[in-house]
Amino acid sequence: MGVVKSWLLSMNHTHPNTKHVFCSRSIPWSLICGFMLFGLGLISLLTGHLVSHVEWYSQRFVHRTFFSSSDGNDHLPIDIWESQYSKYYYGCKERGRNFSPAILERMSNGYLLIAASGGLNQQRTGITDAVVVARILNATLVVPELDHNSFWKDDSDFANIFDVNWFITYLAKDVTIVKRVPDKIMRSMEKPPYTMRVPRKSDPEYYLDQALPILLRRRVLQLTKFDYRLANDLDDELQKLRCRVNYHALRFTKPIRKLGQKIVMRMQKMANRYIAVHLRFEPDMLAFSGCYFGGGEKEKQELGEIRKRWTTLPDLSPDGERKRGKCPLTPHEVGLMLRALGFTNDTYLYVASGEIYGGDETMQPLKELFPNIYTKEMLVEEELKPFLSFSSRLAAIDYIVCDESNVFVANNNGNMAKILAGQRRYMGHKRTIRPNAKKLSALLMSRHEMDWDTFSVKVKACQRGFMGEPDEMKPGREFHEYPSACVCEKPFIDKLSEDGIHPPKLASRNMTTGTDSEIGSGNEENFELPKPSERT
Repeated sequence: MGVVKSWLLSMNHTHPNTKHVFCSRSIPWSLICGFMLFGLGLISLLTGHLVSHVEWYSQRFVHRTFFSSSDGNDHLPIDIWESQYSKYYYGCKERGRNFSPAILERMSNGYLLIAASGGLNQQRTGITDAVVVARILNATLVVPELDHNSFWKDDSDFANIFDVNWFITYLAKDVTIVKRVPDKIMRSMEKPPYTMRVPRKSDPEYYLDQALPILLRRRVLQLTKFDYRLANDLDDELQKLRCRVNYHALRFTKPIRKLGQKIVMRMQKMANRYIAVHLRFEPDMLAFSGCYFGGGEKEKQELGEIRKRWTTLPDLSPDGERKRGKCPLTPHEVGLMLRALGFTNDTYLYVASGEIYGGDETMQPLKELFPNIYTKEMLVEEELKPFLSFSSRLAAIDYIVCDESNVFVANNNGNMAKILAGQRRYMGHKRTIRPNAKKLSALLMSRHEMDWDTFSVKVKACQRGFMGEPDEMKPGREFHEYPSACVCEKPFIDKLSEDGIHPPKLASRNMTTGTDSEIGSGNEENFELPKPSERT
């Protein structure tokens, strides 16, 4: 019923006990005309404002969805492929006016050697923080050494993965970087470089108090196992330096970029848009998690043997870990989550993973939900052969394809998930989905007790705050995943945009203002998988 019609009916309605009273005296026509002219003038004055406000409120409240933002834009329609707020923000990395140029090599306090540790993305965090530490110490940074002895057993050097000349040149205004300590300096040293391991998450004061005196005395200082050795919370200038390193200076080598882009182009040729899923369902990951995935005694024995590699890991309760949200979802569960969010079964998926535990048997339920699944091995089998012996280079190729995807789904909270999520936020809040494992695990276990529509609604509710929206950036969160100091709000005059939507106000203290679907009919009580040919 329209507003006007409703109002007219209410005016014509009288209470049964109400008596109609008629005036015995007639009202002069001149008075009636005066009231009418006054009313018309008042309406003409207010109509524009009234209509615009009615339209605005109707846009805010008519459409009901599962999303809610912190600024009051509740229940607006959500595009599962991209954030409607992304257009209001951009990555900002510029140096401030008071940010002094890099100190020259001959005037620096000495040379800083860094030994990164872990896999590709763990080392990436170490390299990023190494540049910042060199800046704090007024040191000349030597191109970091990569870990050759970790679980991944990759003997690639920095120059095999990253464009070393670009790295040095891009950061020339921030930190002086050299490929090695000059021979003259090494020959003049009475002792080998001093080696120390800094505590995790150390603040700048620790480096100035503990590391700088040694650097000044010995001229060359080596920091080992360098990953997450710098505090999360730094001043904005140092945080922006982190962003310049991570999102700009660390460019992959040309062969890696070329092959990664070839995969992206082949995915885009098959579909206008695609989802990249980092399943992280390899045997080592599952063993490390201490979780159980329904494979019986065989699984427990196999993963138990792998877990013995880490002698310091405590005994964990698989059920307890799942309730705490520490267990990755199975490929099948990832597929169910995506279908419940609204992605149809003709969506193209790129799976970025190593060896999937259980192989084809584990992957089959996901393939039934999404038949169009591809991996790098399927798309560039021949071109991939030179890279097969190097896990970090393979990871770099996956990184490119995931970063270029329309939607990225991270199935754990590991280093690749964090780094990619941060880069995608920085590059325009590209849709990044992280399963809310703590809530989803319980829901998935009880999914057979409800129909599909109910399950879908509950999944959407679980995923509030885990969809890569701008307002998910909160103070104190891991900077590599939430680079708040490097995300700026676009300036605009009218805070109410043309579509009636306010951009959400981010809670992070570092935020600055830039100046420069369903399956079948919904009645599947037994929750059967859709047929591969089905399109919904």
